[in-house]
Amino acid sequence: MNYQYFTSESVASGHPDKICDQVSDAVVDAALKIYPGSRVAVETLVTKDRLVMAGEVTCPQNLPFEEIARKVIKDLGYINEIYNFSYKSPMSFYIHEQSPDISRGVDTGGAGDQGMMFGFASTETPELMPLPIILAHRIVEQVDKLKKTKLKYLRPDGKSEVKIRYEKGIPKLIEKIIIAVPHNPDVSIMEVKKDLIHFVIKPIIKQYKLNLPKMKDIILNGTGRWEIGGPAADTGVTGRKIIVDSYGAMARHGGGAFSGKDPTKVDRSGAYAARFLAKNIVAAKMADRAEVQIAYVIGQIEPIAKAIETFGTQKVDKKKIEKFAWSLLDLSVPGIIRGLKLNRPIYQKTACYGHFGRNEFPWEKVIH
Repeated sequence: MNYQYFTSESVASGHPDKICDQVSDAVVDAALKIYPGSRVAVETLVTKDRLVMAGEVTCPQNLPFEEIARKVIKDLGYINEIYNFSYKSPMSFYIHEQSPDISRGVDTGGAGDQGMMFGFASTETPELMPLPIILAHRIVEQVDKLKKTKLKYLRPDGKSEVKIRYEKGIPKLIEKIIIAVPHNPDVSIMEVKKDLIHFVIKPIIKQYKLNLPKMKDIILNGTGRWEIGGPAADTGVTGRKIIVDSYGAMARHGGGAFSGKDPTKVDRSGAYAARFLAKNIVAAKMADRAEVQIAYVIGQIEPIAKAIETFGTQKVDKKKIEKFAWSLLDLSVPGIIRGLKLNRPIYQKTACYGHFGRNEFPWEKVIH
């Protein structure tokens, strides 16, 4: 870690791209609930007063795509016509079954696609995640909760960004916190900022034993005004927030999105497996930072490559780390799915506030 400063962002559950991720993952969950071997690869697009879904689904029963999408959008708070997008907006669906050329390889346990995946862990936080992305996630998560309780003047959509100062690879202080959230114009931006500092920022930074930045370094709504967010203001598409979903750019990324894909797609399951291994290396105190890389070929069962990087922070011999990591999980595609119990409807919850650093998911389990 050679950066003196590092910044990561997260986005709220009502952000247009996250609407799409959650709708797509709700389809994955619905298919896996019917049949654990269902194949899903769906993309959702939202824009002003419109939703479009396309992709491939192979499932023993027909899925109620429109019903699924409308429920997700309604639950996210898009119920007011003023947003120019709601659960009542027109929707179109273009879904067909998985290509037989792909399924012939997946049917025998092979990967549903090619690619490389990375998993990362560090000692910066109790979650063994980089501090900037964890703080950014916690901020938007808390803002979303307050939209339904104490701060009902806040509207769907939102972002956060956190800049951390490092010294010799160790996070020392928060340089800046940026929050963007649309709100009722009857409430002044100064009142919104005051509430967010009191109800969001202070409790979170206290939890991580950090100090509050100067007021000038806490920025709300950079243009000075944000009243209407959502798809009418910014078109959303599944899979555009892969850095938000992973490590906030602190670690490498193979490039494949997670959401909308069943676990035979190694973009998803491979990334989860890599995080599982990296987290356990750090949890076992074998290194302060670990990055695990694995790569697959479509239709093939075993990875074609696997490697571990500890950035000079290893506490034991590298061969011992490798022996430990590779013994934790069978990295064949069926082995990952079986070992992490991925053929379950658990994915809609992953689609906001990050896929990593949340102990509710099986790839976050630490093997003692």
